[in-house]
Amino acid sequence: MRTWFKGRWHEGNPAILGAADHATWLGTLVFDGARTFEGVSPDLDLHCARVVRSARAMGMEPPVEADEIERIAREGIAMYPDDAELYIRPMMWSAEGAANLIAPDPGSCVFALTIEDFPVPPLGAISLTVSPFRRPRPDMALTEAKAACLYPNNGRMLTEAKSRGFDNALSLDFEDNVAETATTNAFLVKDGVVRTPVPNGTFLDGITRQRVIALLREDGTEVEEASLRVEDFAAADEIFLTGNAAKVMGVKRFEEREMQLGPVTRRARELYWSYAHGA
Repeated sequence: MRTWFKGRWHEGNPAILGAADHATWLGTLVFDGARTFEGVSPDLDLHCARVVRSARAMGMEPPVEADEIERIAREGIAMYPDDAELYIRPMMWSAEGAANLIAPDPGSCVFALTIEDFPVPPLGAISLTVSPFRRPRPDMALTEAKAACLYPNNGRMLTEAKSRGFDNALSLDFEDNVAETATTNAFLVKDGVVRTPVPNGTFLDGITRQRVIALLREDGTEVEEASLRVEDFAAADEIFLTGNAAKVMGVKRFEEREMQLGPVTRRARELYWSYAHGA
């Protein structure tokens, strides 16, 4: 791992938060994640732009803009071998509080970026259940930002799912619609049509999600964004997931139903890899 902090690169995982930093005790930290693999860094600029938007959504004033974050990230990537598989994580947080200490002081925003070895998983296939825990409404939490304070809820989704022998779990919104999984956006395939939950403010409209939708449509596959229920996923021919860590991942089992790693899932992964390599 390498960490950029306060104008220079550090080896490993240096201490960057103080005990009294606002983010340490009140959770005002946002982050994003990007990938380098096989010599390419797809949509790195979009991930850098999103962390800036997330910081502003939390009430902070970013000390760096997206183009400078991308420059720092590429400088760090160049320190690794050409074939390295890396996870790139820019972060911003509030060091001081305002408004009785609870709100962040906009001008105290701090920036750091980490890069670490993190192999991209193969297409594979995972088991999926339904979580008893839900995504919050936009008027209940800072759902428009990729905020660290949202992730303990995702963590308990994973912990509960794994306690029942599953790898991940669909989470519902406040109206019983499927939102996403604990870590990814979700897609189903039925009779050749791809369907995915329509963004309604309860979950992030992922960068990889948007890219895969565009690639499938360009390839001639019909993709619908709609309000979907658990029953829709239960009746699907295929289910696949998109996210920064694995990009495209197949589902081999939904609840107690065994599923196949189908042709649309394989095509989505193939299309993304071609896009990432400039095809």
